[in-house]
Amino acid sequence: MNRSLRWRIVLTVCVALLAIAYVLPTFPSLVTDGLKRILPERQISLGLDLKGGMHLTLGVDVKKAVANSMAQTGRNLRDEAREQKIAVFRPEVTPEGMLTFALLKKDQQKQLEDLLAASFRQVQIVNRADEGNDRMVYSLALKPEDQTNLEKLTIEQAVKTIRNRIDQFGVSEPDIRRQQDNRIQVQLPGLDDPERAIQIIGKTAHLEFMLVDDTADVSKAVQGVLPPGDALYFLHKKLADGTISKQPMVLKSEVVLTGEYITDARTQFDSYGQPYVSLNFSDRGAKIFERITAENVKKRLAIVLDGAIYSAPVIQEKIGGGRASISGQFTTDEAHDLALVLRAGSLPAPVEILEERTIGPSLGQESIDKGVLSALIGGALILVFMIVYYGFAGIIADIALIFNILLIMAGLAGFGATLTLPGIAGIILTIGMAVDANVLIFERIREELRKGFSPRAAVDEGYSRATLTILDANVTTIIAAVVLYQFGTGPIRGFAVTLTLGILASMFTALFVSRILFDYWLKKRPANAALSI
Repeated sequence: MNRSLRWRIVLTVCVALLAIAYVLPTFPSLVTDGLKRILPERQISLGLDLKGGMHLTLGVDVKKAVANSMAQTGRNLRDEAREQKIAVFRPEVTPEGMLTFALLKKDQQKQLEDLLAASFRQVQIVNRADEGNDRMVYSLALKPEDQTNLEKLTIEQAVKTIRNRIDQFGVSEPDIRRQQDNRIQVQLPGLDDPERAIQIIGKTAHLEFMLVDDTADVSKAVQGVLPPGDALYFLHKKLADGTISKQPMVLKSEVVLTGEYITDARTQFDSYGQPYVSLNFSDRGAKIFERITAENVKKRLAIVLDGAIYSAPVIQEKIGGGRASISGQFTTDEAHDLALVLRAGSLPAPVEILEERTIGPSLGQESIDKGVLSALIGGALILVFMIVYYGFAGIIADIALIFNILLIMAGLAGFGATLTLPGIAGIILTIGMAVDANVLIFERIREELRKGFSPRAAVDEGYSRATLTILDANVTTIIAAVVLYQFGTGPIRGFAVTLTLGILASMFTALFVSRILFDYWLKKRPANAALSI
């Protein structure tokens, strides 16, 4: 055996062993405890159409994101105006998403507009009206290009936040992607608790700290009579029977701190074993929280999440260290989920579930069975045909084909790709293409034999003439598969992945592995021995 053939055999055996090592974990019944310690942990992941699970289409309320941005702009404007001694009164966001406020001294008009031009370039003045009494009312709106950019960033941040939440929830192989019309598609294969997942995904987790106005008359507030600068909220309390009671409470409209400064959120337990959520703030958030608590000792500070008050403790003293907690008679799962969404970050805008579909495991198993059955039948027919039509060479083609399928499975496991139903179709298509490559080679060899070449010369010439043709055909198919992967979604990508893996494996087995088998066979036979092909 010459050196070239020897190293090619060694390389093929190494590739085969590596492929088996990656495929075995997918079949746990074949893996012993000893093998588990040395084999990779990755298994072939099944897609939503095979494993079952949940499909959600979410709509993102980008108008709310614009309103939130304008509200934050109003708070920043008020703070900076205060530092420059400009009298700005009550910035508010209108239902149309515009920011309105009053300038209490008209002679500060130029000073205010210089501040807007210098520090708030994302907004433009839509209207300014003289209301008398030395007051001017301004209306601001986002510039069109900034609004478009904000809406785009809102969707991207929502996708990122949902992905973070799903990752921490523990669902493997989630498929989360943006769609048109401010929509997000979420596919969660193998999910066994869809209701809890929906609650985690849909929770906006917009956290605010607001002071309680204890001087306000709550009964009048419930009837719609509120003091200026106040708002009516409800304190949610869970009763023993699991229902939620809502206690009205009047809060100062001004948000003194938001959840954007949270760096960590964890579930903790108090001395009675009751779970609560502890929060850590960033350095800036810690300073703000310390200042707020120092200025409002003996007052109540409401913790508002998504518009509902979870707790409103009395501030006993200045709180330093950047820590706070949310208690609300949670169950352990509820506290864990709340900490999860706060840790993953709040959604930039509320999301609405537009479509919800659950695929049961029985349907997924049925799809697997049919896909595997069609692959087995198609593969068996091809194996038999190749032996009948090409004799000994057909056996070589069959060995290469089985090796090809093994490499595809190993590639799916090794690269962490997801096998979908279209992916199985891609494997079946690849089987046909792999055989086609062998047919091209064998027909070239037959032509050379008919010309009177020896088997050795016919094999050399056959592979030489067929190689370029096989490479051309497969490279163009790979280009098509790359385009499918780039612009396709979900199962289409699964098809593109298996097709690409199959083509690469096909070229390796058809041009490299089958050639080794021919060379080894010819090495062991007399030079004038006939070649069954």
